[in-house]
Amino acid sequence: MWAIITVVVVFEFFTGATLRKGINRVIGTVLGGGLGCLAAILAGESGENGGALVVGISVIIIGVGATYSRLIPSVKKKYDYGVLIFILTFSLVVVSGVRADKIMKLAGERLSNIVMGFAVCVFTSFIYPIWAGDELHFSTATKFDKLATSIQGCLEEYFMIANDEEKKATIDISGCKSVMHCKSSDESLANFAKWEPWNGKFGFFYPWEKYLNIGEVLRELAAMIISFKGCIKSVRQSSPKERDNIREPCEKIGLSLATILMELGDSIRDMKRCRAKSLITQCMREELSLLVNLDNNNNSTDNESTLGLASFIFQILEMVDKVELLATKVEELGEIAHFHNKKLDV
Repeated sequence: MWAIITVVVVFEFFTGATLRKGINRVIGTVLGGGLGCLAAILAGESGENGGALVVGISVIIIGVGATYSRLIPSVKKKYDYGVLIFILTFSLVVVSGVRADKIMKLAGERLSNIVMGFAVCVFTSFIYPIWAGDELHFSTATKFDKLATSIQGCLEEYFMIANDEEKKATIDISGCKSVMHCKSSDESLANFAKWEPWNGKFGFFYPWEKYLNIGEVLRELAAMIISFKGCIKSVRQSSPKERDNIREPCEKIGLSLATILMELGDSIRDMKRCRAKSLITQCMREELSLLVNLDNNNNSTDNESTLGLASFIFQILEMVDKVELLATKVEELGEIAHFHNKKLDV
């Protein structure tokens, strides 16, 4: 029965998740059963009244200590299920009332059944493994493409001023929203990936935490793009003439941002280094300077129009800084994960 229960409870979609729950269950069962046996033996040798006292004190001390340990972030993140199994196993063994000479036999049988169920789960998972590390790796690379598409869409709509039909075009920021809502799934995938054995491109102690750092910056950039959309949709906008004045440098910057984001995504996907950060320095600083100068030379007397134009330029500058930070994070990942060198044409 315990083997079947173990298979039902432990088996998960990702191989790393199955290994994590299985190892936690085995360790929790061994530790909980071992301490429970010791406490039960001690209670049996303490007489009827003394035994009840030993059982009560041990359950309170061990149970409270283990329960509060689940509140520690590092323990809860990796070993929460194991601590839960430890508490349940310890409590069941201590309060079962089984005589000391039968406890060891019962514990051995239960442990062997759990190990058998865990072995079945592991064998099944490795027939056609689904690696959480692969999922996190490729989903992170895909997020760069989504944000690049959103930036291009925002800039294209901002300069669609030829007729009313084009003004009614809507910006698709569904990619930004999906990036914003992926924090919990990314953390779960990174946690599962840490339990996975060496597979494909990913070895032991692979820097999965760096993917979470990159994901955090990507979410910040996605929030900026959503805010950028709000700026574009605002009723306080610059005149068509003022937009035409900044159109060329803005389109160049937008194209450069999208290209760099795609390069960064390809760098992660192919595990090859790129020099996107140097491209920002070389190709975009002149356009940024020109854009700021155009804003400073704006002689418009309409305060709302000037405010709308300044807000638009400020949003672009902020996105450039965030993309530069992303390039730095990806370069750090490439150094730690030993990405291959990649030659790019400027």
